[in-house]
Amino acid sequence: MKRAQYKKKTTRNKRLKRVLLIGIAASCAFLSAIVTLRIYAQIVGAPIIQVPISSVYLDNQGNVIGDRFNEQRRYWISLDEMSPFIPQATISVEDQEFYEHNGFDYSRIASALLKDVKAGKKVEGASTITQQYARNVFLTHDKTWTRKINEALYAYRLEIFYEKDELLEGYLNTVYFGHGMYGVEAASQYYFGKSAKSLTLGESALLMGIPKGPTHYSPIVNEEKAVNRQKLILQLMNNQQFITSEQKERANLEHLALKTEESRVAKKTAPYFLEEVWKEATKIVESKGRRIEEGGWTITTTLNKQHQQVAEETIEKWMPKGELQIGFVSMEPKTGYITAMVGGRSFTESPFNRVTQAKRQTGSTIKPLLFAAALENGFSPLTYLKSERTIFTYDNGRREYEPKNVNGEFANHPISMAQALAISDNIYAVKTLEHIGYKPFEQLVERFNINMKVDQTPATALGTPEASLLDMTKAYNTISDKGIQMKPTYITKISDNEGKVIYDISEEKRKGKKVLLEEDAFLLSHLMTGTFDPTFNDYSPATGISIRAKQTRPYAAKSGTTNTDQYLIGFSPQLTTGVWNGYDQGKAVSDAEAKQVTKQVWIEFMEQVHRGLPEEPFIAPAGVRGVIVDIETGGLATSDCEKQRLVYLKEKDIPTKLCTDPRLKQHTFEDLSEQQKEDESWSIFPFNFFGN
Repeated sequence: MKRAQYKKKTTRNKRLKRVLLIGIAASCAFLSAIVTLRIYAQIVGAPIIQVPISSVYLDNQGNVIGDRFNEQRRYWISLDEMSPFIPQATISVEDQEFYEHNGFDYSRIASALLKDVKAGKKVEGASTITQQYARNVFLTHDKTWTRKINEALYAYRLEIFYEKDELLEGYLNTVYFGHGMYGVEAASQYYFGKSAKSLTLGESALLMGIPKGPTHYSPIVNEEKAVNRQKLILQLMNNQQFITSEQKERANLEHLALKTEESRVAKKTAPYFLEEVWKEATKIVESKGRRIEEGGWTITTTLNKQHQQVAEETIEKWMPKGELQIGFVSMEPKTGYITAMVGGRSFTESPFNRVTQAKRQTGSTIKPLLFAAALENGFSPLTYLKSERTIFTYDNGRREYEPKNVNGEFANHPISMAQALAISDNIYAVKTLEHIGYKPFEQLVERFNINMKVDQTPATALGTPEASLLDMTKAYNTISDKGIQMKPTYITKISDNEGKVIYDISEEKRKGKKVLLEEDAFLLSHLMTGTFDPTFNDYSPATGISIRAKQTRPYAAKSGTTNTDQYLIGFSPQLTTGVWNGYDQGKAVSDAEAKQVTKQVWIEFMEQVHRGLPEEPFIAPAGVRGVIVDIETGGLATSDCEKQRLVYLKEKDIPTKLCTDPRLKQHTFEDLSEQQKEDESWSIFPFNFFGN
């Protein structure tokens, strides 16, 4: 008996020792795991929290005009920038012990684990806000044990290295709300059309019910389910004493005004412009040693929202139905700031930008540049050439070229540069190129930084070389700004996600490049005002006569036409605007309605955006003087000469003869050139056979 008792006692003691040893071993193992986990966490360090953040575009007044995102539309905001109801609702429905636990809710884990074991698979989660944040940033949403283990490891590290408010802020900025929206700010803007700061209690509860299942609880997909979950969250908030019963009842009765479908899919502001902004921003950011892929940039642009709206509305008014395309750009002379841009009829259908990417024949818009080179090489606004049928030879006499005017007619008498530009006489232009030579013109094009190949053919004078609308408008902008070229730009400031300004154009010490004498720039500007002056009408009217009735202030402009292209580019002292239209496939523009688009869009845009602005004149610089002349002879005007106009000239070119002097009709540039050649041929002799 005693022996049996002894054996029983011995067995019990052995069992107790075994249990004790196992307990000690387990405790040691647990403590070792905790220590190992802590050491691991310290060695690995804090998880780097980096998520894609949308960049925001602002117009020149600081108003949001668009954003840039990859796959996730997200705007990171702090807890202070959210409605206080948002974190309260989140904690109530997602993790009521958030501020008490160390990243894990063990009771919920045990309950979920039991259900998973019974089911034989992962069926229920018990993730805390920290765990969900870890999953949002670092992991997938697959329901696997491997993912859960990794989730726990990340959650542990997050709890060690970050404060609770930082974790809550991170979760609210990374959680998915459906329809491509990540984070409360993007979701608030999408569903309610306002900032998360402005959300009411009811709106906050509705919004924070969505992450449970965006495809089920989105009010756009299923309003009934969304409202039912909203009511649940409001009850939980009341239970947690975040809100009172009265607040809950008022929120339940609150009318929730969701954004309409039309407003959610509203047309983007200036999409072609914003694409160019992003290209420029990429270069700027990289030059500062940063990567554009970081996201979260706030980019202040040069866009004038009024200019953009007027441009789009005017284009919509005048563009005929069909495949005819449009290019439009406006910029400030003194800054080079692009204020508006339309690169085509529809960015969605064709993101190809016809302002920056398309290179087309320039047509007669090239003539002011040709005449700029001519002014540098002996011409003046009162240089006369005969406009008549002319056959030009080139390529060492092997080839011939016979230009015609648009209407097939000729003046058949000498005309001045001033008149030739106004009526866009082609004979005058080709003769000018022949007189000055290709090299001076080519050098001027290079100085103006136009990406254009100048061919050694007479047709070059009529705009056969190709260039972008932006380059040509930039060239006219240079003329407007007294010969100083400012590089076109779309951006004035860039800030990163932390608000640090990495680029400010006011600190860049931008300087324009002098490419044309101020005197010549002014002469060209005044010459181009003749586009709208009926005084120059001859065999063909001045090219801007059809829109003269809409003009209320001085403009300088030049039209351009090819078989496939229509242009009007011009400026006031405050703004330069270029308009092109044609077909992408190079089809001829033959319809009369289509041929009027550029002129009508240009004049209506310029008139509307200048409304209310002071009327600024083109001011002549020193060394240039205006005189009233007879445009047919170039002589000083008297009452006997009917076609009179104010023409500006350099002091040396001011006429001394009256318009009634018969000798003036013979003094064309060609006559003078021939006379000069004769004089030079006799100059080899040391004396003059014929005297003076």
